[in-house]
Amino acid sequence: MSAELVTFYDDATGERVRLTATDLGVWAAATAQLLSAECGLPRGSRAGVLLPPHWQTAAVLLGAWAAGIEVSFRGWSSAGLGPDTGPALDATFVERRRVGSWLEDVPAARHQFVLGLAPAGAPTPDVPDGYRDFPQAARPHLGAAPPVGGVGVGEAATVDGTTFGEYGAVAAEVGRSRGLAAGDRVLIDTAAYEEPLLWLMAPLTAGASIVLCANLDRSRLDQRISAEAVTHVW
Repeated sequence: MSAELVTFYDDATGERVRLTATDLGVWAAATAQLLSAECGLPRGSRAGVLLPPHWQTAAVLLGAWAAGIEVSFRGWSSAGLGPDTGPALDATFVERRRVGSWLEDVPAARHQFVLGLAPAGAPTPDVPDGYRDFPQAARPHLGAAPPVGGVGVGEAATVDGTTFGEYGAVAAEVGRSRGLAAGDRVLIDTAAYEEPLLWLMAPLTAGASIVLCANLDRSRLDQRISAEAVTHVW
């Protein structure tokens, strides 16, 4: 069996999802195909990703970047993504509970996707008007080939103009500063690390795999470290 790249736990629900690099790549390629082919978004379009650390968030981010989409993932309060301020967005990806609580604060976009973050990418219940359920929208594109050509180091990765080269260099430095190396396996508490640079890109850039834990039950921590062959805990 192929080695896992991302393992996701939610200790509040008992969910456990294991993804190989191929599995995550399939979802990322489907996201890229959804945005570029179905939605017709050209490279340089902008997407707001208002999602917590999660394996589906990883698929959204990696897929958007594969399609050459500039991303904001810092939330509307700190990134200027209020309904009437900040950069114009072509797409948004929003957690279902945020839409339900703060609909007036969610930035508008031409293409709006909601994620219930249900186990195994199950359908999101009660999809709000004006939104599409992301897992169901992406599912027809599973098996799509990744975009041809990849991304250029000088292209913008984020809406503030940070390039892929700059973002990758910072991710690599974060990994080095924390002692990550190829083959390591890092356990990350999602409540402590919401920035994708930390919970996603630094480990991946170092060649490490990720054990992503939501609602982490610290009484299970030692058992999980042993069971998952964890080498680093963040």
